[in-house]
Amino acid sequence: MLLAVDIGNTTVAVAGLEGEQVAFVKRLPSDPALDWITSLKELLEGVEAQGAVLSSVVPALTGPVGEGLEAVTGRPVLVVDKTTHTGLDLSGYDTANLGMDRVVDCVAALARWGGPAAVFDMGTATTLSVVDGQGRFLGGMILPGLALGLEALSARAAQLPPVELSPPEGLLGTDTASCMKYGALYGAAGAIEGIVGRLQEELGELTVVLTGGNSTLVRPLLRIPAAWEPHLTFFGLGEIWKRNTKKVRV
Repeated sequence: MLLAVDIGNTTVAVAGLEGEQVAFVKRLPSDPALDWITSLKELLEGVEAQGAVLSSVVPALTGPVGEGLEAVTGRPVLVVDKTTHTGLDLSGYDTANLGMDRVVDCVAALARWGGPAAVFDMGTATTLSVVDGQGRFLGGMILPGLALGLEALSARAAQLPPVELSPPEGLLGTDTASCMKYGALYGAAGAIEGIVGRLQEELGELTVVLTGGNSTLVRPLLRIPAAWEPHLTFFGLGEIWKRNTKKVRV
């Protein structure tokens, strides 16, 4: 079993990959105060892993989580960074602050659907990453995540309450809370549809891929074809592991 780890702003997600299947997904909070060796040993008690691969958008956690994974597996951890062989051409993008989760998502999308592809990863932020059929990373967009937008509204407007996301029961809200929720959900769906339309004008037909925790809420609202893979990042990490441990060149 391979451990594929995605260090995000909110959680550290640990998946167990067996071939092309996800055996489990476990999560810990992205808390720098955690004892990561102890926490990961407890989280993964009984799991026999051949190794681990991770991507991170929280630099302060990369080292501690990596050390914890090495303690669990007894082997060096493959940390995906700008020097890692991924098969993507990043030469046209300023990679100084590029989140490697976006690269990992594109690797998985290309391996599964080919290119060009537009990947929307809907988590704390909503990121768009676009890759062409030759494996060139073209760039993308970063939007506030659904929950983040709602939190900002309730924090900055006195009469707007905190709202939790859940599937809409219609199109129009009938109270303030439902108006906020529906605005966030249908607004996200409309943004994706509009962005994809503009992308297709420039790039032609492409595959739209949704992933991330909030994608489950937005996917049913879309009026355009879209593939959905909640484990996209884990599959991308698994693909990168294979390319580096087996010395595959694409």
